[in-house]
Amino acid sequence: MQDSVVIPACFSSTDKLSDEHGAVTRLGQSVYMSVYRTKIADHCRLITITWCKNLLLHGLSISVEGSEGETQYTCKVELKPWYFWRKQGSKRFVVDGKALDIFWDLKGAKFNGETEPSSEYYVAVVCDEEVVLLLGDLKKEAYRRTGCRPALIDPILVSKKEHIFGKKKFSTRAKFHEKGSWHEISIECKINKWNNGGDFHLASGVQPEMEIKIDGHLVIHVKHLQWKFRGNESIHLRKMRVEVYWDVHDWLFSPGLKHALFIFKPNLSYAPSMSSLSSSSSSSSPSLLSTQATKNFSESVEGFSISGSSEFCLFLHAWKVE
Repeated sequence: MQDSVVIPACFSSTDKLSDEHGAVTRLGQSVYMSVYRTKIADHCRLITITWCKNLLLHGLSISVEGSEGETQYTCKVELKPWYFWRKQGSKRFVVDGKALDIFWDLKGAKFNGETEPSSEYYVAVVCDEEVVLLLGDLKKEAYRRTGCRPALIDPILVSKKEHIFGKKKFSTRAKFHEKGSWHEISIECKINKWNNGGDFHLASGVQPEMEIKIDGHLVIHVKHLQWKFRGNESIHLRKMRVEVYWDVHDWLFSPGLKHALFIFKPNLSYAPSMSSLSSSSSSSSPSLLSTQATKNFSESVEGFSISGSSEFCLFLHAWKVE
C-alpha cells in the first residue's frame, strides 16, 4: 500500500478547502468540487472530490467526513506533466476503526482543457470490501485493481461547486441529476466598467443586461441589472423545474477581482406542460434578495437542508477578469 502522497501547491496547508476563495484569487486557479453522500464505516458520510487547475499543474483532493461532521481524512495528489508515477497510487485511512482505501489512476486522464477530467481515469473509495464511490470511465480497471465489489447503496451527488473565470462570458457543463444528460450553461453580462471610486456608471445610454442560456436557449434575460443584481427565476428544463438564483453585486459595485454567485436548484418532481426550455418569474421582475437572504440560501443549500425531491445543487462562482 502506497502511503506517500505529495501535496500540490494548490492544496498547500495555507489554502484550506473551507477558504477556497482566497486560494482562487491568490493562485489564479480554477476549482471544481463535488460532494457525495454515502455509507462509510456504518455511518452516512460526505466525500468531497476537489479538482484544481493553475498554470503549473492539476490537483486532486479527496476528503472524507469524520465524526461530528468535521473533515478529518484527506488525500491530496498533484499532477505535474513531468511526473508519471504519482498519477497512479493509493492511500489508506482508518475511519472509526475501519480501513478506508482510496485508489486513483490518472496516467491517461483526458482533461480537454477543463479542470475535471472527462475520460480515461478512475478514482475509487473502498470500505468493507465495497467500492463506495467510483468516478471516471475506467470502471473495470478500478474493480480489478481494488478487488472489491460495488456497494449495495449507491452514492448520492448532493452538490457541485465550480470557480470559473471570464471577462463578459462564463461557460460550463453540468448535470442536474446523476442520470441526466450534460447541459451547456453560459452566462453573459453586457455591463460597463466602473470608475476608480467603484461607482457604477452607464455609457451611451446602454443599460447593463445579463443573459443565461442552457444548451444555446435563452432562459433568463435580466434588464436593468444595476437594480436587479440579486434575484431568482424558475426555468423549465424538459421534465423538471430549476430554480436559478444570482448575486452579481460585486461585479457592478466592487473594483478589482470579484466574483458573482449563481445557484441552480433542480426540482425533479415538477412536470411542466411543455418539453422545451422556458422561464418564468415569481413576479413581473426577478424578486430581489437581500445580502443576508442570499447568504442564508447558500448556507442552507450547502448544509443540505433545502426541501424538495432533489437535494442536488450547483454553485457557480464566476470571477470577472478585467
